[in-house]
Amino acid sequence: MKFEIVEETAEVLAEFEKVSIAFRVETVFRLELLENGLSGVNLFEETVEKPFIKDYDGLEKPSSWAARFDLSNWGILSAFDGAKRVGGAVIAWKSPEIFMLEGSDDLACLWDLRVAPEYRGRGVGKLLFESAIDWAVERKCRLLKVETQNINVPACRFYERQGCHLGGFNLHAYPESMNEIALFWYLKL
Repeated sequence: MKFEIVEETAEVLAEFEKVSIAFRVETVFRLELLENGLSGVNLFEETVEKPFIKDYDGLEKPSSWAARFDLSNWGILSAFDGAKRVGGAVIAWKSPEIFMLEGSDDLACLWDLRVAPEYRGRGVGKLLFESAIDWAVERKCRLLKVETQNINVPACRFYERQGCHLGGFNLHAYPESMNEIALFWYLKL
């Protein structure tokens, strides 16, 4: 099956968000700090007692980003199967207000990657990820950074398969009630 990737503008974010980012959590990564984190971390996959659905769009929808951020340097890539929108990727770049960019103009952040549930596992995510890399390379970025969470094991495994390495984590990025840990993946471009 052939999918088309199209670069779009922020005006499409209301349509973009109609592609569900929700996923079912059946396992999580438990982090074991080595020497309190000085020597790194080990990840152990564990089954959750009660599987659940996580939907980050329930916290903040893409259509709200323009009110919070200057999107003028962001890339918005959409995947289509014919006329049907089946996925998308958003890349943040040269945006001082984005902490994850570390104030660097040669670092791009894959802010959002989503694939419609019925299209997952069919190569759409890989195609979007490769297109995001191309987008960042065109802007002379040397690194691509991705944040995911320890509860999104499929995403972690996906980024690892794409050649990313786990370069950091934040145990305190989210409210304690969320019971999630931020994991930061990097890819040298």
